[in-house]
Amino acid sequence: MTSPPCASNDFRPFAIGRSFVVVPPGGEIDPGGRIPLVVARGAFGSGEHETTSSCLELIETLPDVRGARILDLGAGTGILAMAALLLGASRALLIDNDARAAESCRLHAELNRVTDRVEVIHGELQDPTNELFDIALANIQADILVHVAPQLVRSVRPGGLFVLSGVVWELNWTVRDTWVQLGCDVLRNRFLDEYSTILARRR
Repeated sequence: MTSPPCASNDFRPFAIGRSFVVVPPGGEIDPGGRIPLVVARGAFGSGEHETTSSCLELIETLPDVRGARILDLGAGTGILAMAALLLGASRALLIDNDARAAESCRLHAELNRVTDRVEVIHGELQDPTNELFDIALANIQADILVHVAPQLVRSVRPGGLFVLSGVVWELNWTVRDTWVQLGCDVLRNRFLDEYSTILARRR
């Protein structure tokens, strides 16, 4: 195992949504009734960016998350999948084409004590996948979302959900239209300061 990042002075804990508090590794922290998400600051997504926090706020509202099989594409630290697992998801497949991000996912799975429910792949989304997932999470650039959309949609069961972010305002319609053409319904479309987050369901 890679040594956890030095924790005590990494950053001050901060709350996201109604459920989570992001905390640094190590040290004694009172979560104040929230679910602690242990994340090293700045490492491929620590929750501070508006797209990450928006996804977390959306994930915590999904009744479908308990028992769900999660696919996290472009996982970074894996913070989105970790949040879903801590809310009761059954297992998660995390995929990232950056070797450092994949290693970060493995580290954060250990820090959050969910290693037994996590598989990490350094590489690309394969088509077809070996199983159908209940929820797909993808906080990546809009052009990449459009490129991987056919494979990603086929990776989720009918009735399954997509949490999509990293989408700048001017490309929001392009991403939404792509998902609709592939047989999905847009359930929510949230505009942030610069980006947007989309919740869609496969028909």
